[in-house]
Amino acid sequence: MTTETNQTDQTDQTDQTDQTDQSDETNRTKSLRGRICLVAGATRGAGRGIAVELGAAGATVYVTGRTTRAKLSEVGRATETIEETAELVTAAGGEGIAVPTDHLEVEQVKALVDRIDRERGRLDVLVNDVWGGEHLLVFGKKTWENDLTDGLRMLELGVRTHAITSHTAIPLLIRNRGGLVVEVTDGTSAYNGTRYRENLFYDLAKNAPIRMAFGLGEELAEYGGTAVSVTPGWLRSEQMLTAFGVTEENWRDAVEKIPGFAIAESPVYVGRAVAALAADPDRHRWNGRSLSSGQLAGEYGFTDADGSRPDAWGFMLADEKGSPDVNDYR
Repeated sequence: MTTETNQTDQTDQTDQTDQTDQSDETNRTKSLRGRICLVAGATRGAGRGIAVELGAAGATVYVTGRTTRAKLSEVGRATETIEETAELVTAAGGEGIAVPTDHLEVEQVKALVDRIDRERGRLDVLVNDVWGGEHLLVFGKKTWENDLTDGLRMLELGVRTHAITSHTAIPLLIRNRGGLVVEVTDGTSAYNGTRYRENLFYDLAKNAPIRMAFGLGEELAEYGGTAVSVTPGWLRSEQMLTAFGVTEENWRDAVEKIPGFAIAESPVYVGRAVAALAADPDRHRWNGRSLSSGQLAGEYGFTDADGSRPDAWGFMLADEKGSPDVNDYR
């Protein structure tokens, strides 16, 4: 009798858990329905992950970048395009719209914003994820030993693009109170603020979005808007997987050569972080702050695609003080 009762109780609890999970999934899927989002730099990596997860939450997402099925950007990867990203957004449950845009070209960005205004009449979420400078990045050299042209190009790609996009898009964003600006970068203020990122141009390019979010947060506050910077941890982007000779299915094979890769996360994780922020009616409490995907997972309760909850920046900070167990940060 006791056993049967326990089994019944466990079954009831399981059913309730399943129903709760399904309810949570339904709520997450509907949470951004009717919202208009722009993800600048959504061809691959974090930008693609963010665009798809905003779509999974029901949003309409304009995705931009320079690599299309008809034209290749300087990054040189034909395997990811903005058209494919838009299709993934739609397949996830949203509406994806691909707009080829070079965010260094002011007129192209103006045309993009004008199109969003004409077609939707509003903008609720702006995600600045333009980058594409990995192929220019060289470590182990002093600033004066690096190629100046490459260094200045990194600043154009990682700083100037963000400034142009924010300057052009925010007037549409602030027409309605409560808009969100997300500056995507590499590193938190706690990490970057006390550590040199081993290449001055890269260091500047990845610290600038943190400061941009702080400044924009000050300016948006009177409009009920929120600006934050968000960083993924060790991101298993398409380029990163290629560099390590693995795929998303067998990425753990790289851990043997690079133990720290065990803390890596998929683009889904930072995507869910931004989607959770966008759906939070109380997100203004984060205004001006530097946030990470792992930190936001702890706050909002989401996981990476594999059900884990990695905290890469927590691990890296702890790693400098000792030898932490990677399992404590996944």
